[in-house]
This record gives sequence, C-alpha cells and structure tokens, in this order.
Amino acid sequence: MAKFQKYDKTKYSDMERGWLDFWRDDKTFEKSVNQRPADKTYVFYDGPPFITGLPHHGNLLSSIAKDVVPRFWTMRGFRVPRRWGWDCHGLPAENLVERQLGLKDKQAVLDFGLDDYIKTCRSKMVQNGSEWEDTIERIARWVEFRGAYKTMDNDYIESVWWAFKKLYEAGKIYQGEKVLPYCSRCATPVSKAEVAMDNSYKQVTDTSVYVKFSSTNPPADWPADKPVYFLAWTTTPWTLPANTGLAVDPKGNYHLIESGGAYYWVGDCGRDLFADLKPKAVSRCVGSDLVGLEYESLFANHPPGAGKILAADYVSGEEGSGIVHLAPAYGEEDYDLAQAEDLPSIHLVGDDGCYHSGDWAGQSVWEASPAIIDRLTELGRVFSVEQIEHSYPHCHRCHTRLIYKAHPSWFFDIAGQKPLMLEKNEDINWFPDHVKSRRFPNTIDSAPDWNLSRDRFWATPIPVWQGQDEAGQTQTIVVGSFEELKELSGQTLDDYHRPFVDELVFEKGGITYKRVEKVLDCWFDSGSMPFAQYHYPFENKELFEANFPGDFIVEYVGQVRAWFYYLHVLAVALFGKPAFKNVIVTGTIAGSDGQKMSKSLGNYTEPLEVVSTFGADAYRLVLMASPVMRGEDFILVDKDIADTHRKLETLRNTLEFFLLYASADSWPVPEAIKAPNPSHCLDRWVLARLNQFGQNLTANLEGYNLPAATGGICEFIDDLSNWYVRRSRRRFWKTENDDDKDAAFATLYFVLVETARYLAPVCPFLAEEIYQNLRPQKGVSVHLADWPQVGDVDEELIEQMKLVRQLVTDGLAQRAAASLKVRQPLASMLVRGVERLNEGLSEIIKSELNIRNIKWVGGDNYSVDLDKNLTPELKAEGFVRDLIRRVQKLRKEENLDVSTRIKLSFVVIEGPDKPEIINAINQFSEHMQAETLAIELKVLDDRSQLYGYDDFFYIGDNHIGLSFVAYEVDQHESPTKSGMP
Repeated sequence: MAKFQKYDKTKYSDMERGWLDFWRDDKTFEKSVNQRPADKTYVFYDGPPFITGLPHHGNLLSSIAKDVVPRFWTMRGFRVPRRWGWDCHGLPAENLVERQLGLKDKQAVLDFGLDDYIKTCRSKMVQNGSEWEDTIERIARWVEFRGAYKTMDNDYIESVWWAFKKLYEAGKIYQGEKVLPYCSRCATPVSKAEVAMDNSYKQVTDTSVYVKFSSTNPPADWPADKPVYFLAWTTTPWTLPANTGLAVDPKGNYHLIESGGAYYWVGDCGRDLFADLKPKAVSRCVGSDLVGLEYESLFANHPPGAGKILAADYVSGEEGSGIVHLAPAYGEEDYDLAQAEDLPSIHLVGDDGCYHSGDWAGQSVWEASPAIIDRLTELGRVFSVEQIEHSYPHCHRCHTRLIYKAHPSWFFDIAGQKPLMLEKNEDINWFPDHVKSRRFPNTIDSAPDWNLSRDRFWATPIPVWQGQDEAGQTQTIVVGSFEELKELSGQTLDDYHRPFVDELVFEKGGITYKRVEKVLDCWFDSGSMPFAQYHYPFENKELFEANFPGDFIVEYVGQVRAWFYYLHVLAVALFGKPAFKNVIVTGTIAGSDGQKMSKSLGNYTEPLEVVSTFGADAYRLVLMASPVMRGEDFILVDKDIADTHRKLETLRNTLEFFLLYASADSWPVPEAIKAPNPSHCLDRWVLARLNQFGQNLTANLEGYNLPAATGGICEFIDDLSNWYVRRSRRRFWKTENDDDKDAAFATLYFVLVETARYLAPVCPFLAEEIYQNLRPQKGVSVHLADWPQVGDVDEELIEQMKLVRQLVTDGLAQRAAASLKVRQPLASMLVRGVERLNEGLSEIIKSELNIRNIKWVGGDNYSVDLDKNLTPELKAEGFVRDLIRRVQKLRKEENLDVSTRIKLSFVVIEGPDKPEIINAINQFSEHMQAETLAIELKVLDDRSQLYGYDDFFYIGDNHIGLSFVAYEVDQHESPTKSGMP
C-alpha cells in the first residue's frame, strides 16, 4: 500500500519551473486535448497579437483568461484545441520595418524597391516568436505554437479573397469615395476603429480663426449702408482654401449685429464675440431664413454651385459663432451634406498631406495654416484669432497628426446589415452584460460604412482586377481563389503579396485587366480568423462548419469596436450568425501610480520579474479576481500579488502539514477519491465549505464571470488553513480517539485533493503540486482529471460556524482590551441574544477563547461578556500553557520531527510567582508531557543547576530556564495521558 512522504518544500518559482519541465516532457497539454472526445469540441478563438510586439501585462491578462476558461472546459469533458496565431500585416509591421531600414515615408519605400521591402517585411515577422513562447509558457498558458497560423500565409490570404468575393457578389462591397481619417506620413486612410482605440487622441494647441464671409445677395430688408458678413469659425484654417459653403442650424436663433462699421450674422453663441465691442442688435431670424443665401469666395476659386448657405442639423449653437464653414473634401459631415445638396468640392491636398497647387504648393497643411491666416488678414477677412487646446486624432502607429480628406476606396455596406447585426447580438452572452445592452449596439448603430482598402504594401492585396471597355466604362473582376486567378492569368505565385500579384495582367473579352493597387485593411484579416485559420472553404470545410460559431473569446474593451466588431460584421454577412457565443470584455491595466504603464515612469514591474518573484499562480489569480475582468480599469501593484502569494503559500503549508503527520502516522494513501461522511462538526463544516466554494466556482466559470469565480479562492484557503486545520491540529497526532484521527485525515485529504482540482484552471502549478503529492499514481497530472462533482451544501452549518467565529472574534476583542492573553484560561463567557449552539460548536468557542463554560441567555440584544476573574487554578493553567508554548517553539527552532520524543526539565530561577509555577508544573506534568512529546519532565528550583540549559525566558516577571534532550523512541509509543481539565 502506498504511503505518504514528507513534503520537500522548495521555493515557489522553482516548484513552478519543475512542473513546466514535467508538462513539457510528459506532453500533458497534448494529452489533455487528445483524451477528450473529438465529437465534443469546445471552440476558443485566440485573438492573435501583432508579431512585432512583445508580451506585456495587458496582453498577458487576456492570455491568462484564454488559459483558465479552456482548462475548465477540458476538465468538464470537452476537447479544447488551442492554436496560436500571428497578426502579420498592416501598419504595425510596416512601421517597424521602415524604422529598421531608415525609410521615412511611402515614397522612400518605393525608392527602396517594393520587392525587397516585401521580402524584408516577411523576414521580420518571425523575430519575436521565441520571446512570446517563453513568456506564454512561463505563465502556464497551454497553446499550440507549432503550426500557428499567420495572416501573411498564402492559405490564409486565399480564404480572405474568398470572403471578399462572396461579399462583393452579395452586393455588400462597393467602390466609392468618402472623407476618411488619413495619415499623410503613411499615405493611406486608416480605420475609424483604430482612431478610437489605443489612445490615438492627443491634446494639441491649434490656431482657430473667425472668418468674415461677405454676403452677395442680401434680401431687400437688410441694411445696405455697411457690408454684411456671415461670421464662421474653424479650428482647421488649412481647409479654408477649399471652402465651398456655409452651414447653419435651421432651427437655431441667428442675430444680425452691427459693430465696427459692419454687420455680422451669428448664432446665439456668437454674440459673446462682441461683448467688448459695444454691439447693436439689428435683426433676428431662425437659421432656415438664411438658407439659400450666397456669399463671396474667400480666394476667388469657387466652382459653379459653390458659395451657398445650407441647413445642417449637426451645427452646434454652443461653440464658435453658430455658423460652420464647409470644405466638403476635408470633413466627413461636410462631404455628406455636400453630396445631399449637390455642393461642389475643391481638392487641394495630395496624398503626402501637402498642397499640390496654388500659393502654398509643397507646404504641409499644418505649415500652411499660419500663412493662410495671414493672407486672409491682408484681405480683411479675419475677425479674430484664438489659440485653443483640444483633443485631436493621430495615427495609431506612427503618431502623425491625421487629416480628413476625400479619398477613393472600397467600402463594406455596414448600413445595409445593421438590423441583422443587432438581431444576432442577442444570441451572444457578453460579460459584463452591459456591453451587450449598450456598448456593442451603440458601436453598431454609430458605425459608418467600413473603409476596406489601404494604399499600402504589406497586407492582403485586394483581389480586384479592372479594365476599360471600348465605351470607356470600367469593368471589374473579383477573384475568389488562386485557382481562379490561374485560370484567368495562366500563372501561379509562390507569394501572393504585392508587387508579385500586381504583375499578373490578363485579357478577357477583349479587355485588359490590371489589379487595383490597394490592399485590405488588416482588420478584414482579423475578422476572417474563424474560417481563414482553417483555409476554409478550400480545406476543413466540415470541421469549420461543425464548430462555428466559436464558444469563447476574450480581449480588452478597446476590441469591442475593433476585433469583436469586425468578427461580427463578417460572420453575420457571410454566415448569418454571430462569430462567437460567449465573450469576456476586460478593462485596462494601469501602472502602480494609476497612469498608463510606462518604462520612463517606472510604474510597473516587468511580467517575468513579477512571476519570478511571486510565482505565476499568484499573478494569474490577482488578475482573474480583479475588477479588470469585469471590464473596469485596474491598478496593478506588486503588493497585491505578494499578498496573494502568501495566501497560496498558506495552502502549501497545509499540504506540508498533512504530509508531515500522514507520513509520521503511516496513514495509507486512499486508492480512490471518495467523499467521507464524518460526524465531527469541523469535518462536516469544511466539507460544506468545500462544496459551497466548488458550487460558486463552477457556476461562475460556466457564466464566464471570472472575478466572481476566483474571488472566493483566498477566502476558502483561509477557512481551510486558518480555521479548520488550526482548530483540528491536535486531532492529527493525539491518540485518545483513533477513529477521530482517521476522520480528520480522511477529511483533510479529500478537501485538499478536491481543492487541487478546483484550482487547476486558475492556479495550475499549485494544483499540480498538491494533487501529485497526494495521489497514489505519481506522474498523473491533475490537468487530466475531471472536474469534481459538487456535493450538497449544508447552509445551516455554514451559518452557524459564521456565528461561532463572530463570537470568537468578539471574545478575543474583550481579551485584548483587558490585556488577557489567550493562553490564560478563563472561567466562562455570557452570550445574550443568540440561540444555544450544539455541543460541538460550543466546544470550538470554548477552545478558541480558552474558557471553561458558556452561559446562554435569551434576549433580543446581542452581547458577549467574558468572566475575567482569575482563580489560582486558572492562573496555574495559564502558566502551564505558556510553558508548553515555549517548548513547542524550541522544538520548531531545532527542526525536530513531529514524532521525536524529548526529555524535558525546567528551573524557575526567580520571580513573584515561583511557587505557583512549580506547583502548576507538578500538577499538570502529565498534560505537559503529552503536549510536548516528553517522556520525562523535571522541575528544579536550584540556581546551581542552570548550566547547560537551552533557553531562558520570562513569564510575566518570572525568570525561567528550559532544557530538553531529543530522545528517539518508536513513533507509536504513546506518552502519558493529559491531566489538563
């Protein structure tokens, strides 16, 4: 029969590394997947990180959640394959390569040579893989790196092409022009989602200007003795040369004000501009009365149809002048209004963000703004100039200030499928649930049509070829596979990126087709992940369709309008389903000072350093139990991890305690995990707490509420270690009742084994450490075990034990107030307002408070009162308990085995209570021997016998010497029985 061995306790981080080696050699992860049935699959989507980045607390947060949930469902009997993926395309990758090659802009890339540039991009996409693998393994995340999909692979690209063609043929993708956020350095439009996330907005100081637009067709009832102006405000003076219209709020109030030799039309908010100028109000109207009036061009460059006043609901009456200048080529709302009202546009700015003609040709828009203001001042068109500080969007990758400009692109018709997207959102379980009811629907409601195309290089090429027919009309062919392209062009490629795919030119129907030199937004790649990772529909068709939608996904809150959104767009459009069934939205992690984590601020510790110091289990548990898993922001401080580490060490100490006494007592290792049926109230209570803990953990893991699931772990460890084990300690080595001892062993054994299984998803190292030290089959991982069957919860007993602990707490508070040590016995305690507890629970109270009796008195008002009167007998017991404590301390310091017997002697050197102490030792010598495993006890009162004593100490004012000698006997030899009442 297998026997337990004493625990060989090592440093926590060393223990973790040992299990990493075991899992790697044992192929435990592979076993955990393969041993589960193939027809019972749980599908988990791993949002791929950019391979150009490095692991940090933010992406490790989601990585840990991506490990906890799959481990749980694996133990519930599901096969959970976990395949790593890499985002390889887009501006993050291109910016990295351009910095390393010293290329400052898009033109520099073309000068360098697109062929060599693309090859460099590909080579750089594998450079950080090993660091990711090392870090992910160290935090105990199980995921398959070998065979990881990459968005740059041909198979992945072909699946994306299939999706593009299918959506195009369904009428969901179209070619057009819109005003888009545009990066002049990268020379491409960027995604609105990217602008909204990742702190792309920065505070900047700009020059704003109030411009006078001269009326050209005033109504007859307007004053004619002075010029009349429409006063408009703008924070982007560089757009003024492209002005073609003005906009007013049709329902707002407008005022004609006389000041300084002229008349000015302004809205309510514009009247403040004249506060110091002694203005005179001449007339008043609503905005609709001004609509249709005309004004003179600022720079005499108005095309036909320009120079009109239009109505616009988006004009605010709360800032500026109440009249908005329109430059349709450089404002989203301006462009839409111009399209609806047939207002012309003026295009002056090139793809490099510089004016391509006119007086400011070659200057960037930001450089030209002061010069434009100066020119308008010379022309007498400037009313006033102000400096304003405001939040302005920047490129999320190169940090260049964005501009908004009309640009030809390919778009996805979001507006046409919003109702279906909102309908399918109802099929998703979001945690926290307010994302489902508010944030995600709001994202869908406010979303514009998706700009799919980018004017860049390292991305999936748009599979569109176009040519001109004899009538000059553009004809379009969208390619949905490499085989289709081969049929058209007669060629295949080793790499379907630019520039190689651009070289495939073909003829069909007498028309020569060339590829449109645009690439796809990398979010289209990301949104295609569920099917593209399988090379669907060219391979794994049945596998994908049987496992779609995915069961689970998790990322931080910024992905609600990014990856989660684009997954939903494509899934609904292609398959009429949501992409995922369950989603966790995390918040963001801040540094120890509450600010964004920054190396320069020194406000965080690197993840691997944290793990090396406190262990990955503590790191995982702190993050999973934190508010960040409820979508809230969270300040990560090392102290929280250190505190949790100590809690986990407490559980290890409990394991050490069990193994120490089980090995000393030769208690046999059970062949099977079987719940005991004990009679002792502490055993029944700890089993009830285990079931309560397991019930809460199971229900909340099923509901994807990780903080509620994991938040009770430390509390349960405290209950187990600091209440159950501490209260039961004597039962594991006392021999008065062998049945009770066996019940204690059986109960603690079962609780520890079940706790290991419950902890396995969250604290995988400690779970393995406990499980493999307790199970008879060494080398069988807890991560191959099934999830425990949760037993019934004795709620009444749990509530009664809460009351016991409250009574103990209040009693200890009274002891502390009276400066009475717990080792000093007291006669009784009076309890009012509480129904009498049974004898077992009452004994716990008496033992904890070291009292002889409890007097229960009825009454509504709860109170606890200790009898603090000390009789000589009680004082004697107090002396004895102090002496026993001192012996036990010395045993521990000498590292004596729990079964080692000793020979013990005391000498009371001096003190006011010397006679009483000697009498107490003599009176309770048998009890002291039993408690300290002493086979011999002597008490001396001769100072000459002090030589050779091991310890000297005080009890009150009494000076005492202590000596003991270890004496090895058979470990089952029983000391004398206790004589303590």
